[in-house]
Amino acid sequence: MERPELPLPQLHAFVVLAEELHFGHAAARLGIAQPPLSQQIRRLEDKVGHALFTRAPGPVTLTPAGSELLPAARRALTDLADGLAAARAVGSGEVGRLRIGFAASLALTILPGLLRTFRHQFPGVHLDIREMTTAPQIAALIGKTIDIGLLREPPTDATELGFRTVLSEPFVAVLPSTHPLATQRTVRLAQLADSPFVLLPRTVGPTLHDQIIGLCTAAGFTPQVVQHAVEWQTVCALVETGLGVSLAPASIRRIRLKGVAFRRIEPGTDRTRVAVAWRESDHNPLVTRLLATINQGLPDRA
Repeated sequence: MERPELPLPQLHAFVVLAEELHFGHAAARLGIAQPPLSQQIRRLEDKVGHALFTRAPGPVTLTPAGSELLPAARRALTDLADGLAAARAVGSGEVGRLRIGFAASLALTILPGLLRTFRHQFPGVHLDIREMTTAPQIAALIGKTIDIGLLREPPTDATELGFRTVLSEPFVAVLPSTHPLATQRTVRLAQLADSPFVLLPRTVGPTLHDQIIGLCTAAGFTPQVVQHAVEWQTVCALVETGLGVSLAPASIRRIRLKGVAFRRIEPGTDRTRVAVAWRESDHNPLVTRLLATINQGLPDRA
C-alpha cells in the first residue's frame, strides 16, 4: 500500500476547519488569511478526490468523505506530535535505555549512590544493570552490548575507549580469623610469604591481578595461588574456610563474614583504581548524562 503524500499544513487546516465549521474562525485560529485556508482545503480535496466540506449557502458541514477522514487525520497529527516529543526526549537524554556493566565489588562503593542519583534526575531512563568483571566489560563495550562500564584497573591498550578514574583505594590483607596474623592491626606483606593465596584469575582482570602479584614480588616472594574465584565475595568466602589468604581492595571490608579478618598492609602505598569506561565514538546522550552525574560527585564514594 502506497503512503499518501499529504502535507501536514493541509491536514492541520482540515482538522481545524472541521472543528470550527467556519472558514473565518478557522483561518483566525490558524493565523492565516481565509484564501490560503481555502487553497489548502482544495488541495487536500484534490488528493482525496472528493469534497470534504459543503460549500452551499449556510453553515459549513463535513461531507461523508470528510467525516470519514477526520478521525484518521486527528490520529496522524496526534501520533506525529507524540513522536516528536519522544524523539526530543530521547535526543536530550531524558528517556531511553542505558546498559551499564559493573564490577560486583562496586555494589559496596559507588554503584548505589550513582544509580540513586541518576534515577532521581532522569526517572524516564531505563537502566539495564549487568554484573561483569573487567575483561568482559571491555569486550562488551567494544562489541556495543553495553554503553557504560564501571570497572577496576582499566587496560592501557583499549584505545577506542575512554576512561575516567572515579575513585582509588588501598589494598588490605584478607585473612581467616584464625590466622596468626589476624591478631595484628597491620600486616607486613612479607609475613604472607608462606601462606597459600586465593585470587581472582588473571583472565577477568589482568591489570588488577598483575598489580597484586607485583605487590607480593616487591615484598620478596611469589604468592602460592591454590584457588581462583571470579568475584571478591567468593574470594572472601573461601578465605573464611581457611583455604588461604588474599589481597583485596579496601572496600571489600564491607563484606561482613564472621570468619574473615581485614587488616591494613605495609607497605600500603599502592592503590587500586575504579574507572568509568565508554566508547569514544558513542554520541548517546544518555552516556553523556551519566558521565555528568559522575562528575557532579557521588555521595557513596569510598
